[in-house]
This record gives sequence, structure tokens and C-alpha cells, in this order.
Amino acid sequence: QVNLVESGGASVQRGQPLRLSCVASGDIASIRCMGWFRQGAGKEREAIASIDTQGIRNYEDSVRGRFVISQNNAKNTLYLQANYLRPDDTAMYYCAADTLNDCFSGEYNYWGQGTQVTVSS
Repeated sequence: QVNLVESGGASVQRGQPLRLSCVASGDIASIRCMGWFRQGAGKEREAIASIDTQGIRNYEDSVRGRFVISQNNAKNTLYLQANYLRPDDTAMYYCAADTLNDCFSGEYNYWGQGTQVTVSS
């Protein structure tokens, strides 16, 4: 069992940075992949970044070059450094973890409750 708790969401102006955090607890040694998702109002949830146990990272095209996914050394905290934020980045951001598959599967079996990011122009 893995528990995920996100924090760091806020209302910011266009162009400002924001760092989201996700604290993982429980059987974190079993985690094979962690990722960030987001869902804007009236939109489908989309995967935006992932990192595996070897530190290999992947990004969705709209955030590549602006967002950075990382973990602390203990692997119990996942971060998303979001730079050059735009109004279309406004969404609920979710942290996810998977203990069954690697990141290529795109499947996750544990989810956090989400943290809201609002970007005004």
C-alpha cells in the first residue's frame, strides 16, 4: 500500500514558477514509476511527466522544457518544478505511483488527491 499527498498548488501570474510536492508513504520500495497528471475544467486527465527507478524522465510535449520532475534521495518525495506557467496550465495536478509496471505502461495503481494550480494572465 502506498499513500500519496500532494501540496504546493497555488494561484500565480503568467510566467511565474511553482513547485509541487508529493510525499509518498507506505511501501515506497515497491514503487516502479511515479508521475504527474493534470486535469483542467472540462478536459480529460493527461499525463505530463514521469520518472522511473533509474531516474529516466519523460514529458508530455506541452510541458517539455518548462517543467522538471525530480525526486529526493530517499525517493519518498516527488517534485514538479513548473516554470513559465501559462493560463492553459491551470488544472488540478495529481501525483501517481505504480508498483506493478514500469513507466512505459502508462498505468498507475496509486493516486493522490490533487493540488490546484491556477494561472492568471
